[in-house]
Amino acid sequence: MMIRLNQVVSDRGSRYAVAGGSVQGRAGVDAFLADLKRDRKIAKATHNSWAVVLSDGGALRNDDGESGAGAVILKMLEREGLTDTVVVVTRWYGGVHLGGDRFAHVVTCVRAFLAEWRKAN
Repeated sequence: MMIRLNQVVSDRGSRYAVAGGSVQGRAGVDAFLADLKRDRKIAKATHNSWAVVLSDGGALRNDDGESGAGAVILKMLEREGLTDTVVVVTRWYGGVHLGGDRFAHVVTCVRAFLAEWRKAN
């Protein structure tokens, strides 16, 4: 099951979306990302930062050029106790550097995903 929320946050030209779903291992993560990026709009985004806590105890994250974003997502998943669920925060850069506000936007996106995930499960 995939949950996808478009246009979660807009700030100074940058737009954020979030998607996530259940995965099994690294191969499942790779398959999820490939499926998500079949959407050309997502594939052409400036950043697709993601993280997952696997049930085998491993944790994976990728900032995709948005330094620190994967760590923020991972910490939120760990706090939630959510395993085998990858969360991807997508950003289309709007031309203005957001500084620390970008982390607040990542948090907002992950919170929106978690709220929808709780409803669905």
